[in-house]
Amino acid sequence: MAIEIHWIRDNDSLARFCTEWQQLPFVALDTEFMRVDTFYPIAGLLQVGDGVRAYLIDPLTIDNWQPLKALLENTAVVKVVHACSEDLEVLLRLTGSLPAPLFDTQLAAAYLNLGFSMGYSRLVQEVLGIDLPKGETRSDWLQRPLSDTQISYAAEDALHLAEVFVQLRPKLSDDKYAWVLEDGAELVANLRRETDPYEVYRDAKLAWKLSRAQLAVLRELCAWREKEARARDLPRNRIIREHSLWPLARTQPDNLGALAKIEDMHPRTVRQDGEFLLDLIKRSGSVSPDQWPPAVPEPLPVDAAVLLKQLKAIGQAEAERLNIAPELMLRKKTLELLLKSGFPNGPYQLPDSLRGWRRELMGQALLDSLVTAGEQP
Repeated sequence: MAIEIHWIRDNDSLARFCTEWQQLPFVALDTEFMRVDTFYPIAGLLQVGDGVRAYLIDPLTIDNWQPLKALLENTAVVKVVHACSEDLEVLLRLTGSLPAPLFDTQLAAAYLNLGFSMGYSRLVQEVLGIDLPKGETRSDWLQRPLSDTQISYAAEDALHLAEVFVQLRPKLSDDKYAWVLEDGAELVANLRRETDPYEVYRDAKLAWKLSRAQLAVLRELCAWREKEARARDLPRNRIIREHSLWPLARTQPDNLGALAKIEDMHPRTVRQDGEFLLDLIKRSGSVSPDQWPPAVPEPLPVDAAVLLKQLKAIGQAEAERLNIAPELMLRKKTLELLLKSGFPNGPYQLPDSLRGWRRELMGQALLDSLVTAGEQP
């Protein structure tokens, strides 16, 4: 069956169609982009589906995104996406806004226990019984004209995404539907919370092995890398490779020769930024102790694994009761933060990352479980 495709290549057409979409209960959204040598994704195509037609928006010929921004912010229109983290970045970059409310079909599939982290093709096969052709995801979406295969692929994505929503929505209870939207809102909130460059060091590999004085150097290196990646629009590893950060902070080289010998240090980095890095290391390595960051907590010891398994079992039992994919319940990182708040003897504190319905349904059970474990001989 041929798909009805509408091309949108100018500002006026986008404004006209966005006005029409504002009257709909939902729209399906997808994006195609390139992100090979850049920090930010470059939009190549935007797709909108209404369940009947596919609309293809050319971002290379449009420069007024205000109508789409208004649609994204219209809470009366549900925005349907699939595994949307990078799509959200594209939309934020183009419009300065993010969709609300957000319904992610990958999340919905997990809430219906169809599978966790399902790929789009597999979900379409599962829900609609349609075998999608092999994707064009690796093709050049910035080329013009787009190939017939690219156009067909993009249009099918938009059309079938809307059809998947129409099938999944009635199968979700009111609670589960609310939880899908809640998780969607959390995805949006996380993207809005732009990372503070001076907090990045906390997640650097092996940071916990460094002294507070060395962490002062790591903090500046990570902050500079993050800011330069954004300013130059380059991947972080093109600024300094990840594996070079820890040895830089630990050994603090004071000449270009020593800098070049750092593990995984790219010669290009030494040529372009070597002198600056030596100066940054010298300055941050000589700050007074009152300016040192707090120590990064060590990883949980091996004997915490038993407690971790015990906490995970609470989520699995709740998932079974609710018929939800167990991986959706309690993230390992959240459970580790809970244990780190009081290990080994407590008291424990629920981390901020345990929010919403998860906190309401399982928060007290998690704390009670840890109290019980602490009372055992």
